[in-house]
Amino acid sequence: MIDVTRQIDSVRREVGRRAVDGGEVRAVSVSRSYDVPAEELWAACTDRERIPQWFLPVSGELRTGGRYQLENHAGGTVERCDPPRGFLATWEYGGDVSRVELRLTPEREGSTRLELAHLDPDDDAKWARFGPGAVGVGWEMALVGLTLHLSSGAPVDPARAMSWFGSPEGLAFVEAAAENWYTAHVTGGEDPAVARAAADRTRAAYTGEDPSA
Repeated sequence: MIDVTRQIDSVRREVGRRAVDGGEVRAVSVSRSYDVPAEELWAACTDRERIPQWFLPVSGELRTGGRYQLENHAGGTVERCDPPRGFLATWEYGGDVSRVELRLTPEREGSTRLELAHLDPDDDAKWARFGPGAVGVGWEMALVGLTLHLSSGAPVDPARAMSWFGSPEGLAFVEAAAENWYTAHVTGGEDPAVARAAADRTRAAYTGEDPSA
């Protein structure tokens, strides 16, 4: 479905903090370059007809102040929208409220860097258990779909994608992503033992293995 090593190596991962609403929150960031203009990448990430071709069906108003809902997943409010540079939106799921910030930066001619930051409040209970990998691995899985869609222009078959993530190759991708988030967690200042335990729990959650094994 995709070259695992190339996809893993193409992504930058960062764990840090970012100012939001006059305060600071945890920021888990993934970024990579795509060989498309900013306007094309913006359309793929924000057009209601394009988003389901690589991610999930979406409803609502995709504009500043509008409410959106991803099918059987998160919803929220678009707080800022600056096409084709980026947006900021709340990410409301399972009773938790965080934010997602997208930034698009033109690079060399015809190439654009995408940076997606998941902004979590300090009292997020999942952080203590899973660290940055909980959202980090999930967004990397989404970027697989975006990469495939942009490279071919065709919709990604959701059933095929889910089947691939359960295959040996797909599981290898998830394990590599979790391991890279361990490294990013330590680089961000976490104690290696704490980061190791969180990464192992993240890998187990995504692969369905027994975390106590």
